[in-house]
Amino acid sequence: MGYYDGGTRSGKEKRGASSGIAGFIGAIVGALIVVFSIPVLSSTGFLPYDIGPAGSGGEEAEESDAEDMTEEQVESVSIEHNSDVTEAVDRVHDAVVGIVNMNQSSDMFGGPAGEGTGSGIVYKIEEDRAFVVTNQHVIEGASTGQTEVDVTLTDGSRVPAEFVGEDELTDLAVLTIDAEEVETVADFGSSDTLRAGEPAIAIGNPLAFEGSVTLGIISSIERSIPVDISGDGQPDWEAEVLQTDAAINPGNSGGALVNIQGEVIGINSMKIAQNAVEGIGFAIPADLAQPVIEDLEQYGEVQRPQMGIVLRSLQEIPSFHWESTLGLPEDVKGGVYIEGVQPDSPAQDGGMEEGDVIVELDGEEIRDANELRRYLYTAVEIGDTMEVTFYRDGELQSTEITLSEQVF
Repeated sequence: MGYYDGGTRSGKEKRGASSGIAGFIGAIVGALIVVFSIPVLSSTGFLPYDIGPAGSGGEEAEESDAEDMTEEQVESVSIEHNSDVTEAVDRVHDAVVGIVNMNQSSDMFGGPAGEGTGSGIVYKIEEDRAFVVTNQHVIEGASTGQTEVDVTLTDGSRVPAEFVGEDELTDLAVLTIDAEEVETVADFGSSDTLRAGEPAIAIGNPLAFEGSVTLGIISSIERSIPVDISGDGQPDWEAEVLQTDAAINPGNSGGALVNIQGEVIGINSMKIAQNAVEGIGFAIPADLAQPVIEDLEQYGEVQRPQMGIVLRSLQEIPSFHWESTLGLPEDVKGGVYIEGVQPDSPAQDGGMEEGDVIVELDGEEIRDANELRRYLYTAVEIGDTMEVTFYRDGELQSTEITLSEQVF
């Protein structure tokens, strides 16, 4: 048994060694055939790919495709991100002009005081005149002849402007220039439909950098900013403005705040100029500006109802006079003191006198001069009859007056 087993095992080892050598030789021959046949097959088109040295062609093609794809992607992203903004700017850019206030007053040495710069918007062409709206503070002095105003167009040409009208409360003014060189007119959009977060584009001439464009958003659609016109430290008016974080700097005043459709939604007016504050600018809403602009075109001023009084907020009077001099009850916390009544005015016709303290208009509480103006300019119109409640020598009285255009 043992011998048989041993003899059988010895015969298999001999046959296996010989077949292994033959297989190895066959594998080498097959590999050589494959290596030498692949280029031939590739050149005849039997293979779906090209054969070449490593790093010569294939990688270059892949790199080229990657570069092309990257360029296409970058170009696509750029177009999607910028096209709406650039198209909006293109629509209105040439309608935003520079305003140069050539102050004719002298400095302390007798020389010219220099020029002030701002921005304006060409919003209409009528016959041979183009109409430009800007801020009143930009052209201050033009109405009294203390200064002349030029308009700088986007092509660099400078043309003289004619004063049409101004309104100090809303800080708006209208000029006209020769329409011959004007090609672009801005369109007004609606500011009443704006929402916080919408894109906002400011266009103007900050620091004399003409045609500058800044991009931001509408930060708030309802802001009331106190305005001190008389310079006495007391607010004379509360301006209703749009708040934006689009950069607004000196020289932007009177320029355009534009929506993504290229429509003017606001007229840039002011910013908070403090070192710790950034990105808070304000613009006069288009829907508030347009009625003012129409009045300025037609009358040279805004037609508002007037009482014909010289007024002062009660808070400006020392409190010890409230009871001792005016005889006001202790529960009176505010009102408007009448310093004077103009002759033949609605107030005089209604029997009002110097020293009266107004506390209500048509039953609505009036706490200061700002609230009185706001009620007159927003709640009633010229020709309306208004009930005035007031204190005289400590006695509460009321009268009716018919409002007119008379200026106080």
